[in-house]
Amino acid sequence: MSDSWVALEPGTDPGKRIAELRRAYDAYLSAGRVERPVRPEVADSWRRSARARVSPEGMVGVELADDELIAYREGHPLARVMPLVRELTEPYARDGDHLVAVCDAGGRLLWVDGPSATRDRAGAMDFVPGARWAEAVAGTNAPGTAITVDRPVQVFAAEHFCRPVQQWTCAAAPVHDPATGRVLGAVDITGGDRLAHPHSLAFVTAVARAAETQLALLAPPPAAGIVQLSALGQDEALLVVEGRRIRLSRRHSEIVVLLAGRPDGIGGDELLTELYEDESVTPVTLRAELSRLRGILGPELLRSRPYRLAARVDSDFGTVARRLASGAVSDAVSAYTGPLLPSSQAPAVVRTRRRLTDQLRAALIARSDPGLLGDWAYSHWGEDDLTVWQALASALDGPRRAAALARVREIDRWQRA
Repeated sequence: MSDSWVALEPGTDPGKRIAELRRAYDAYLSAGRVERPVRPEVADSWRRSARARVSPEGMVGVELADDELIAYREGHPLARVMPLVRELTEPYARDGDHLVAVCDAGGRLLWVDGPSATRDRAGAMDFVPGARWAEAVAGTNAPGTAITVDRPVQVFAAEHFCRPVQQWTCAAAPVHDPATGRVLGAVDITGGDRLAHPHSLAFVTAVARAAETQLALLAPPPAAGIVQLSALGQDEALLVVEGRRIRLSRRHSEIVVLLAGRPDGIGGDELLTELYEDESVTPVTLRAELSRLRGILGPELLRSRPYRLAARVDSDFGTVARRLASGAVSDAVSAYTGPLLPSSQAPAVVRTRRRLTDQLRAALIARSDPGLLGDWAYSHWGEDDLTVWQALASALDGPRRAAALARVREIDRWQRA
């Protein structure tokens, strides 16, 4: 296939393909073996779904409803581009077989548009606003998997991990914050077999890109003299300086993160100990790194004696810390896109990363909100967090509590081994 995320190439018999997928799906559930007809990307998603203890017969459940849902989606960044999304997708939403949905970065459906009869059918599997369709909750599905792999995805019939969804086909593409590049959510088209065509994947991708362009146009111009720094969930930080986007190397990312937390500056000897675990690293090595960084940023931004950034830095990890300090836990969770420079072993970064993570986890556990706990537990950084999974199990009831308790037992066995 020209694009491995396209479910069917033109000319493929949908009925034959569905039969092949069902046999492969049953074989996977019975023996844990993925047969050849399954696309590698789908096979990987099935394995992730199984590791997350998603039930093949399961339903997702609704996490946000009524006033809570309305308030949340009205404040979501994608609310600003919904008029554009609806305008572009109107032909699909008018079609009796199709729904257009937009979800947040946690896989929660915020808007689901389309004919009432189709929405009623989809409601039987909880494909409704407020339900969480993250891959780790709902198994392989276009919006949840698109967010997981951060690329446009098409999922056809029995490629879905959960049986109640296998009568549907869907195509989705992630939408990113144009300033920071972080995933804000996804646009999805869900319907029948006719969606299993390269055109639908290309179309939903174009809608997502149009939404990103609109967000960029609607964004206020950055305040003069303010540098934006994004370093959560990525090893190479992104710096935005007067509209110029700079992707930093790993070492330069550590330096800038450290300097962002020291606006008054830091001396060379202290900077050396804060950056390098290896005590044999010499000041010459550090000066060489700083010289290269100054060549990228310019001497007007990176100053010396002491080393400092000559501008106010607005960082994503600083935003999380401020929101936590003010008690805005939900807002802090929405801004947290992963650990700070996750692979860094620089002592100063490790301390900052651990402090922010511990504070956020403690706030989540104290709040005991199943939606917020689920955001953490079903993320790649929280999938093995025993304490949070225990808190989530305590906050849930019914089948979802049983699934969370199964995960608790699994993590506990693994940690004891």
